[in-house]
Parts: sequence; structure tokens; C-alpha cells
Amino acid sequence: MSATNRTASLQATPALRGGHGLKLVGLVWLVLALWPWVAPNNYLVSLGGTFFINLLLVASMNLLVGYAGQISLAHAGFYGLGAYATGILSANYGVSPWLGTLASLALAAIVALIVGLPTLRLRGHYLSMATLGLNAILTVLFVGLVDLTGGPNGLIGVPSYSLGGFDLGIPTWFFYLAWLVGGLVMVGLYNLDRARAGRALRALAASDIAASCMGVPVFRYKLAVFAIGSTIASLAGALYVHQNNFASPETFSFFTSVLLLVMAAIGGFGRYWGGFWGAVIFTAMPELMRDLQDAELLVFGVAMIVVVGFLPGGVAGGLQRLRERWGARA
Repeated sequence: MSATNRTASLQATPALRGGHGLKLVGLVWLVLALWPWVAPNNYLVSLGGTFFINLLLVASMNLLVGYAGQISLAHAGFYGLGAYATGILSANYGVSPWLGTLASLALAAIVALIVGLPTLRLRGHYLSMATLGLNAILTVLFVGLVDLTGGPNGLIGVPSYSLGGFDLGIPTWFFYLAWLVGGLVMVGLYNLDRARAGRALRALAASDIAASCMGVPVFRYKLAVFAIGSTIASLAGALYVHQNNFASPETFSFFTSVLLLVMAAIGGFGRYWGGFWGAVIFTAMPELMRDLQDAELLVFGVAMIVVVGFLPGGVAGGLQRLRERWGARA
């Protein structure tokens, strides 16, 4: 991450503590809860559930890159690991989707620790290269283990979540499940940012050496945040596969990892609401450009150039500056 983005990340903390309290988070989530009542059809209700899945992905990427300065190019791999782990257990072996989800979270955390233990002790972009290789390995496994994953045709027959006789595969019920999970994660990130650990992570994003001189256990925090971010991505994968009852290797490719990194940057690295705005764009853009699919990558590339060159704080940083200017005028 560049020095400009690191500076912006460190500067984001006071604004979060001053204006983005739990009351604001609660208010936003109460408003979002009204979506199934105002959406004109089930497809848009289902798209609301997809937004919360994307929120988990972009917010966890923002946690890694924006808060701790750790660039992971295997985020889509952990996303797919969560989807395939619980999908295989529930579709092929009859395991409860809830237990399958817990197993997928544990598996993602173990894999993250295995990858992080040797690479996070090194300086530079060794983590990026290691996670790039990991994403490639996982993609090959998703395609190659045909008996388990369905291979290129994808994994089918994955059951939906159910609770007390209610089928949570119904768009409205799944929306509220994803709404609840997304809210809990956002509250957790809010508390993390305000805690001592959050300040330590921001110190890591600025400089490993400086953080170490201040008494921060650098390796321990790097390993912890990498495991947490990867586990949240795995949780998003579990929700995804039980929402769509299907998983395809193309969804979890290296391109998706790069796209998540771009969305985190557009939303605002190191900004609490950066993950939220990145998820909004990540969810809405494919729908708005459905007739221009070939131009989607071009649009995302142009947006990334604009953010890096003219809006280093992303959408969240731009909105914060507008609010500060409005407050100064008032």
C-alpha cells in the first residue's frame, strides 16, 4: 500500500470515533432492514442478501489492506474454500448447513495460519506472492476434484439454511440472515477500530519497524488479522453457496481477488465505511452494466485510476471531506 493510502488510513481513525458511532451503525442497519418491504420483487430482495455477502468480502479485504497493510491475493480462494467446504459436506454427506459453515470457518482459519506462519515473518510483498500461489492452488483443486466439487460444471444440490421449520432459502428470510451476520461483523469491526488492537493494526499499516519500536507484537498481529480476514471471507462463501444452492470455480478465481482489492480501494482503504460503499458498488455495478458486460473491467479500471489519482480516501473519504466542509460552512 502506498504512503498516501497509509496516511489516509491513519487519518481515518479520529473521524470514525467522532462521527461513526454504534448509533449510526444501528440506524443504517434498521433502514436496511426495510429493503424486503420496499423491493418490488424477489430478485431485488435476493440482491439485498448478495449485498451483505459482498460486504463481508470487501470489509474483510479492507481490514487486511486498509487497516493492517497486508495485501492478500487469495481472498477469493478463501471465499471459495468456505463455499465448497460447507457445500460438499451438506450436499454430498448430508451434514447440516450450520455445522458445515462452522467447519468451513475452522478450515479457512487453519489454512490462513499455515500460509501466514512462514510468510508473515518476511518483509516486502512475500505475503502477496504466497497468497497468489494459494489462490491458484485452490482454483485448481476446485476444478480438479471432480468427485467432490463437480469440477468445471460446479457443485449442485447444496441445501439452503433452515431454522425451526423455516426455509431460509426464501429470499426474504435469507436477506434477514445475511443482514444479521453483516451487522454483527460491522459492529465487530467498529469495536476493533476503537480498541488498542485497532490502533496497533493501523501502526502496522504505516510501518512495521515503527510499530515494533512502540511495543506492538508485529508478527502476532499480522497473523491474527490475516486469519480473521480470511475467515470472514470464508463466511461469505458459506452464505453464498447456501443462498444460490450452487458453486462454480469461476466465481472464486484470481480475478475476483483483484476485483475485491479494487472495491476496497474505491470504497476507501482504512475507512470504516469503506467496505460498505465498496460493497454497494460491487453489488450494483454488474446490474447496471448487464448490457455492457465487456466494458465492466474497463469501467472498474478507470474507477481505480480516478481513486488512486484524485480520491485516495475512496468514496468514504470523499463523503467525509464533504461533511467536514459542510460543517465548517454551517
